Amino acid sequence: MLAESIAGTLSPEEALESGIELSYLRDGVSRQVLRQLRRGHWVVQEHLDLHGMNRVEAELQVAQFVRSAAAQGLRCVRIVHGKGLGSKNREPVLKGKLRAWLTPREEVLAYCQAPPTDGGSGVLLVLLKPR
Repeated sequence: MLAESIAGTLSPEEALESGIELSYLRDGVSRQVLRQLRRGHWVVQEHLDLHGMNRVEAELQVAQFVRSAAAQGLRCVRIVHGKGLGSKNREPVLKGKLRAWLTPREEVLAYCQAPPTDGGSGVLLVLLKPR
């Protein structure tokens, strides 16, 4: 698996299962939507930076941010969770929590890791339902 990830032969599903990439697609939504999100099809309209927040603060901010963005009719937002370099054991604590916080939200259609040029594994792009 390590050799495959280095060689870049992992499919998006394999990367997700290995824990390398955090992504989600709501049931009934075309896989094409997730591909388009990864490729920057939608312009990021707003962002939230979670650096310096603890889990409780981050969870509240994410809920408020997603609710507000959806109410404003925004379609694509960015959540910066960081790579965990400042965390104990240098592991991304909030990255794992985002799955639990975003997946159940009705406003969220899909999310995926940002391209390396836009923050890579420290950033999620989130696609929201149209109003």
